[in-house]
Amino acid sequence: MSYGGYGGGGGSNYGSRDYGGSRDYDRGGRGDYDKDRRDDYSRGGGGGDNKPSYDSKDLGSNLRQINWNQVSLVKFEKNFYQEHPAVSAMPFEEVEHIRKSKAITIVDGQNIPKPVRTFEEASFPEYVLEEVQRAGFREPTPIQVQGWPIALSGRDMVGIAETGSGKTLAFLLPAIVHINAQPYLTKGDGPIVLVLAPTRELAVQTQEEASRFGKSSKIKNMCAYGGAPRRAQQDDLREGVEIVIATPGRLIDFLDSGDTNLKRVTYLTLDEADRMLDMGFEPQVRKITSQCRPDRQTLMWSATWPKEVQKLARDICKEDPVHINVGSMDLRTAHTIRQYVEVVQESEKRGRLKRLLEKVMDGQSKILIFAGTKRDGDELTREMRMDGWPALCIHGDKQQTERDWVLKEFKEGKSPILVATDVASRGLDVKDIKYVINYDFPTQIEDYIHRVGRTGRAGATGSSYTFFTADKSKHAKDLISVLKEASQPVPEELEKLAESSSGGGWGRRF
Repeated sequence: MSYGGYGGGGGSNYGSRDYGGSRDYDRGGRGDYDKDRRDDYSRGGGGGDNKPSYDSKDLGSNLRQINWNQVSLVKFEKNFYQEHPAVSAMPFEEVEHIRKSKAITIVDGQNIPKPVRTFEEASFPEYVLEEVQRAGFREPTPIQVQGWPIALSGRDMVGIAETGSGKTLAFLLPAIVHINAQPYLTKGDGPIVLVLAPTRELAVQTQEEASRFGKSSKIKNMCAYGGAPRRAQQDDLREGVEIVIATPGRLIDFLDSGDTNLKRVTYLTLDEADRMLDMGFEPQVRKITSQCRPDRQTLMWSATWPKEVQKLARDICKEDPVHINVGSMDLRTAHTIRQYVEVVQESEKRGRLKRLLEKVMDGQSKILIFAGTKRDGDELTREMRMDGWPALCIHGDKQQTERDWVLKEFKEGKSPILVATDVASRGLDVKDIKYVINYDFPTQIEDYIHRVGRTGRAGATGSSYTFFTADKSKHAKDLISVLKEASQPVPEELEKLAESSSGGGWGRRF
């Protein structure tokens, strides 16, 4: 098989601000940078595949513990929720029916606002509703149905939902309302809203949504991440922006050098908190949150709820957070995804991949292949291209210019096959990936969940194919649980591995 020609409005009820967008500036943050410039990447990497590339002990060494009793803090408002009459009239039975039908569980919290059924019921001002309508959204997703009333009420919260469930707008739209109710920034002020993300890709995609929905309010934003020159990001911070979306390492770098501060952060969001901890960012996250004013509103969003994330939530939330869960309380994948698992020997994988691609490749469908390491990803991509497959590779050691280009080629379908390490399992938002192939099984079952979640997004259907080798047998039991929960076929060889945790036969063929 050969692919030729391929080259490498609202009112005063919401606070002190006019919701009609009376700001006299309009800049949506810089997504570009000078491609000819080079940066010193020795600090603030923020977004590698497994662990930060810098010494976490040294990063932020200039930051001092703030005595907030001696700091003059700007007063702020955080409760903007006005219950819609139709919501107020909703009987308890209807509330329970909505939550049950959308698999919403209130895990913890008192006096939880009722869920909303429409964008209008969420009490957003007119300018937000206009943007939502312009985007073509028909109805809120389950995490938004319950998350918006809580976030708009100014409550600390933890929201657990699978990838592709609408968590980004669940925190961004209330953030825009929050900003518009606060006093304007003055010279030297840091951001009002801070969003921490584990990877560059997720940070950039969040910025795109912030620019899209904050445009009518002329809200400025910027994105801070490692692997790109500091100067443009530094200039944005010094000029002043209401929203900062950042990876932890690069943000601490800017805090360390005095380019910004977090004393005006009154709305703090941690996105993909579990991934943040998986990547070793907990010390950086704790340093950053210590620099944010203590009476802030804190929101944590995650796809899973391991003990490490639970402890972080208890420590950084300044009040007992409302905890909501969408979907099963156990590890699960979207039921719109067809999952196929084959138990194979390592030496069989290349041949199996080739036969699988010959079966599913149609020149249009996007295919995402996960490799275990950066080296394996590069090697697999090189061999695939030698065989004529239009594949590109992305991982944490790639320069940001190359990563941006590769993602653009993949999103536009010019290179329909993307080989990636786990840097893409949560940071990649491409809505029409049809196939996910786990060439190498990940080191933990949570990463399997997130890899598979790159397809079947927003209600679409998709398929995942997994090559499972005997050396991964300790994950067999968890994988079987995930497959059974989603009513997917379980190979007999996988069950044998789970029972014996040692070698086994040859799996079902795709």
